[in-house]
Amino acid sequence: MGDAQTGLILSQIAQAGTEVAAIASARLRGFGRKNDADQAAVDAMRRSFQTAPFSGKVVIGEGEIDEAPMLYIGEELGAGGVKADIAVDPLEGTKLCANDAPNAMTVVALARAGDLLHAPDMYMDKLAIGPGYPAGLIDLDASPTENVTRLAKAKGVPVSAIRACLLDRDRHQHIIEELRRAGAGIRLISDGDVAGVFWTTEVARSGVDIYFGSGGAPEGVLAAAAIRCAGGQMQARLKPENEQEAERARKMGRDVNAKLMLEDMVKGDVVFAASGVTDGSMFEGVRFTDHHATVETLVWDSFTGRKSRVRSEYPL
Repeated sequence: MGDAQTGLILSQIAQAGTEVAAIASARLRGFGRKNDADQAAVDAMRRSFQTAPFSGKVVIGEGEIDEAPMLYIGEELGAGGVKADIAVDPLEGTKLCANDAPNAMTVVALARAGDLLHAPDMYMDKLAIGPGYPAGLIDLDASPTENVTRLAKAKGVPVSAIRACLLDRDRHQHIIEELRRAGAGIRLISDGDVAGVFWTTEVARSGVDIYFGSGGAPEGVLAAAAIRCAGGQMQARLKPENEQEAERARKMGRDVNAKLMLEDMVKGDVVFAASGVTDGSMFEGVRFTDHHATVETLVWDSFTGRKSRVRSEYPL
């Protein structure tokens, strides 16, 4: 099967999966039931994938089969066809959805089998920027000051014109303080670091130039898929919190000290799709009428270079 045909099939599968999950979880916006909203998204996405024309295997999910009733690592889905890796976050920002707060979304990445990093469920340090910059501009081993200074120089602007995004966590306080001393602006987010990385791909829309900090490793691979499609840059490193996590990573063949480049996380072409659940910086949330649900979705396909932003209407 050619690249164009593979990209088209995987794009259609990814779009359908994120859209039905977005609609299902959006029904529970604002009710404080984050687990129920997450489960609704999972159930809808699983049903969509089960009948899709591919042979998919979840490599980035919500835990192993004995840990999560969700779309679990190792789960096989599809009605047969192209063999594909599935990376999924059925509801990115469960708390955001539960509180009807901005930027909840549903996210999927699909690639040929073996092309997505099988990341253990632990923290990962991440650094990302969007497209249009010289290769190697950012470096995970450089200081935050050095990275924003390089970025500002490449953009031809003062550091004060650079906006960094980080999760609002105590573990990031030293980065926040250093960036403020350097003169950069900061957007702190409560949840959803896939979105934080994703924002760097469309600076004009989101206002975010660079992403710093640690979050989930599985979410890091999903974010890397978006960066790969957009032509941006990303580096990462696993960050186990104890020896048990480190040993688990080693058993999966991962070097916890290695600096992961974008091609380590996404080896080949990939499809990235995301649909808005609540209103946010990149999407309008799901809209309901008496008879229809309307959902906004972004689909990027690096197999063909196609990028689309679509609004789909589903009968209720």
